[in-house]
Amino acid sequence: MDERRTVKVSKYVSKHLRHQPERIGLVLDTQGWVEIDDLLAAAAAHGFAFSRAELDHVVATNDKRRFAVEGTRIRASQGHTVTVDLGLPEAEPPAYLYHGTVPAVITAIRAEGLRPMRRHHVHLSADRETATRVGARRGRPVVLSVDAAAMRGAGHVFRISENGVWLVDAVPPEFIRFP
Repeated sequence: MDERRTVKVSKYVSKHLRHQPERIGLVLDTQGWVEIDDLLAAAAAHGFAFSRAELDHVVATNDKRRFAVEGTRIRASQGHTVTVDLGLPEAEPPAYLYHGTVPAVITAIRAEGLRPMRRHHVHLSADRETATRVGARRGRPVVLSVDAAAMRGAGHVFRISENGVWLVDAVPPEFIRFP
């Protein structure tokens, strides 16, 4: 499978498992799972056919491990804008986590902290390198340090997705260290 095709299939699956399942007639269960055969059939019926082998390739080679497969089902690991409960238990975060962003939003973050925006959670990384890559997707990256230990001590709940992304409802500005 060539790289362009891999990216197209990955983006299509992400869009429909995270944001718009109804667009192609999919119904996710409460934890975001859908039968793989249903996904393949819905995609084909809506003009974007791909095989199980192509889907397996996308799942196996995705550097961010965006998807989880359990038996005959698949779901997005995190980043949903549709309502799902991933069933992730609370987790003890490392002392610091990181968030990649761009200079244009720093003023708003200083005032309001990090908010989930259209997603259900704020996404944080365990290392600066990942946060830098995330921020670089939209321009020159700015990496913010989040005092996760202090947040946890203040009662904030952290969870970690199947692909290692740390999730929290919001990050108040007092817990953010700006460069």
